[in-house]
Amino acid sequence: MLLFIYTSGVENMTKGPDTHHVVPNAEGGWDVKRGGGERASSHHETKQDAIDQAREVSRNQGTELRIHNKDGRIANSDSHGNDPYPPKG
Repeated sequence: MLLFIYTSGVENMTKGPDTHHVVPNAEGGWDVKRGGGERASSHHETKQDAIDQAREVSRNQGTELRIHNKDGRIANSDSHGNDPYPPKG
């Protein structure tokens, strides 16, 4: 079951520790957060800088990456973990 709570326009859902998220910071810029974490792992001026850092961390730790829009909705996802349904071929 997922629980959605909106705080400052950012979607704050129950996230497992097997995810990383790129989310807008209420004071400007973009944060990279570990799923379920309160504090940002890193803060960046641009969304692209945050995505680049989050992809590197997500690949190294084998986690799912969720990239959010300014409204908090997930815009894109990358799988760097154990995908239970890998594509054939």
